[in-house]
Amino acid sequence: MCTSNGQPNVSNVHETAAENDGKQKAYSALYALQLRAFINAAEDVDVDPDTIEDLLDGLEDGDGEEEVHESDLDEDLDLESLALPAHEQHSAIEESGDLDDLEMETEVIKRLKQEADGAWSKEEIRRMMHHLKERGMSSFVREYVITQNIPIVKLLFAFGISLCPELRNKQPQTMLYFLRVAMSKELHLREKLPQYNTVADAVSLIQASKRVVVLTGAGISVSCGIPDFRSHNGLYAMLKERGTYDLDDPQQMFDIHYFRETPAVFYSFASQIYPSNFTPSPCHRFIKAIEDRGKLLRNYTQNIDTLETLTGITRVLQCHGSFATATCIQCRRRIPGTEIEKDIMEHRVPFCTVCMEAKKEAEEVRLAAFKKKAKKRGRKEWEEGSDEEEEAIPVGVMKPDITFFGEKLADDFEHALEDDRDKVDLLIVIGTSLRVSPVSEILSHLPHSVPQILINKTPVRHINPDIVLLGNADDIVQHLCEQLAWELPPPVGKRLEVPSSARPAKRTSGEMMGKTEPVRVAKSHVWLFEGAEGGKWVRDIEERFVQENVESELRTMQGRVPNEGPEAKKSRTG
Repeated sequence: MCTSNGQPNVSNVHETAAENDGKQKAYSALYALQLRAFINAAEDVDVDPDTIEDLLDGLEDGDGEEEVHESDLDEDLDLESLALPAHEQHSAIEESGDLDDLEMETEVIKRLKQEADGAWSKEEIRRMMHHLKERGMSSFVREYVITQNIPIVKLLFAFGISLCPELRNKQPQTMLYFLRVAMSKELHLREKLPQYNTVADAVSLIQASKRVVVLTGAGISVSCGIPDFRSHNGLYAMLKERGTYDLDDPQQMFDIHYFRETPAVFYSFASQIYPSNFTPSPCHRFIKAIEDRGKLLRNYTQNIDTLETLTGITRVLQCHGSFATATCIQCRRRIPGTEIEKDIMEHRVPFCTVCMEAKKEAEEVRLAAFKKKAKKRGRKEWEEGSDEEEEAIPVGVMKPDITFFGEKLADDFEHALEDDRDKVDLLIVIGTSLRVSPVSEILSHLPHSVPQILINKTPVRHINPDIVLLGNADDIVQHLCEQLAWELPPPVGKRLEVPSSARPAKRTSGEMMGKTEPVRVAKSHVWLFEGAEGGKWVRDIEERFVQENVESELRTMQGRVPNEGPEAKKSRTG
């Protein structure tokens, strides 16, 4: 229940806890349950150290005795635990062994549920969730937290979360974190748009759309000879198998802290991913074809190979940076990437020329000072002092402007996403597993009513696109272009003019590529092209549709008897 001014009425809940000494322990168990879930959520929702400190504040009571053991917080608990039905919360706490009075705990949860049930009507919740899914987190916070000044405790009721009393008096930034966790959970629950299912639907969407966002990953550059990162034969697997580099984990190769300590390791490897002699793939040219027709809102690429720029795509945002420029990690001087290309290809660590010149000048000054002292102290003493100071002045290492683990993405990413979310009318995801944050969060930040098409070799299980085209991405985009009656722009440097009389008649994509036509998985939204790796995920879809067909036929057969006319029934029973 809420008070007349909209504040959540927590007095009843607190009164239940204050009736006897055993009830405080009941709260501690529920507190531990929710606290674990919020701490685990920090893996997916950004949180600052002060918020974590405030979140953990209160684990010990005034006597120094722990109410909640930290070992209790080690268990994995997902966000669903924040919104468990009362009977499930009862079971979870009973299994934890933290309660002496389960009857009292049931009463506590009952009161919390009553409070939540009276906070919002179903229509109010529907409007709030629609606002969130269509306009995003920032707009939701502005409208409901800032403009309407609704307490976050009450807002959380709309997400099915009833905070225990211990978490209701946290600092404002912590309360906002609770809300962001709830919003993130809701945004990841995108429902598939049922009207889009086929390859023909994908073609129609591309034809009709005017502001397409294309999100790309390493999969679009594999055919160019650049390995992806996470596949079974990708970059990380290759690094692990070779064991050439002194790495505890293959991802250390792109860790900023490791780079600062041992840049030589990165530069002994960087030539293998440097975009020197690669030709853009059909996927790159497909994006260019979209832009040439005035349909591209933006291409968000996670790749650092700059092949989008080489293709001629102008509306591209390189989310993880690129080799196009390099910056000194000491003085922050930026230079064109071509200035360190020779060092990269010859496996040398490039140093900042400005920092080296400054070091040289400083050493000359220092040398002159030592010489002056030497006249007074003697040559031998001066030589010893000079050796001691030889490495005192550091020299900056040049680092390509690619985003390493541990570095924040450029502000351009957030600004572009904020600007695009109200304009985009189609999202196409190509060649990415969407495992690296924050780029992986783009899908949840765009309006849920915007259609989504996934083109990838393997399924991406944690998203719910409307059309899934599995297989070799190059083959898939060429099939789409054939259906769209588009010609891909020719590869850069390979433009050939073919006389119109010599052009062959149009063929099907299967004839063109020497491959079979795509196969639909049951009657689903999933289509298999050459090279698809669906595995168990595809088999599960097939089995589900078979089961649904059996159940549908049973319902049809059962429905025939009630629909019989009275004369038919009489003759059958007579």
